[in-house]
Amino acid sequence: MTPILYALETENLTRRFGKFCAVDGVTFRVQRGSIFGFLGPNGAGKTTTMRMLLGLLAPTSGRAQVLGYDVAHQPRAVKKRIGYMSQRFSLYDELTVAENLRFYGRTYGLRGDRLRARMQFVLDMADLVGRDHLRARELSGGWRQRLALGAAILHEPELVFLDEPTAGVDPLSRRAFWELLYGLASGGATIFVTTHYMDEAERCQELAFIHAGQIVAQGSPAAIKRSLMSAQVLELSPDDPAGAMRLLKAARAGGQLAVDDIALYGAQVHIIARDAQSVVGVVQRALEAGGVQPGSMDVIAPSLEDVFLASIK
Repeated sequence: MTPILYALETENLTRRFGKFCAVDGVTFRVQRGSIFGFLGPNGAGKTTTMRMLLGLLAPTSGRAQVLGYDVAHQPRAVKKRIGYMSQRFSLYDELTVAENLRFYGRTYGLRGDRLRARMQFVLDMADLVGRDHLRARELSGGWRQRLALGAAILHEPELVFLDEPTAGVDPLSRRAFWELLYGLASGGATIFVTTHYMDEAERCQELAFIHAGQIVAQGSPAAIKRSLMSAQVLELSPDDPAGAMRLLKAARAGGQLAVDDIALYGAQVHIIARDAQSVVGVVQRALEAGGVQPGSMDVIAPSLEDVFLASIK
């Protein structure tokens, strides 16, 4: 039997709802044992694509194969071999950690020694030992996410789908959660994760950007940056970021500042230009004339967020 090289393959995968095309000819592949990030704004088509891959929604046209099975014609074979963790906590709040794991393990067909061994594995992996008597509602957000991940992998799925798993979780818990994902991938599992955190996207080995139902970029984070971002980024730390944005956009609209884009990043302003160093003087004069001090100005490597915004304009 020929080994399956890709855990997941789609070809022109399309889903229409009446006249509205939610997913439009999506094509990508996911290597086995990798962490694959699927990025896009709300309404871009992420959830619809994932529902088709899970066998919950039939494609209008195109095809998708998960672990070598056609999701449209062999959905039951797919569901036995995958795990799924939804964005919203989907376990039972009134059950304890152990009761939740036992319930889901039995749902997956685990019994006896096998079930006990897998429950212990999850408790150890997620650092939930000693918390197994707590009700799910008593856990903090980070621990709840660990429990949900543990429930999704009880049956040792080859491919795990995670839908924005760390939304609303604090940064330390997010980091700990990703360490768990790295451990699963190193053990041979394939991870398909949607996220809107760009620092998490940097952690993925491969990415696909989806916008308005279409893939606009895919590849490793480094490859995407090289292929899509020929411009440079000038980062400013002005004393009044909102005022700086207003002045710079006015200068751009008036033709004094020839740049590709201006965006606010927390307390910093990013200016995208073909030659970032050449606009430093214009930027400084425009801000100082409006009473804003530009602060430090540095040409930096583009972030994935810079690249994503540039790719959808």
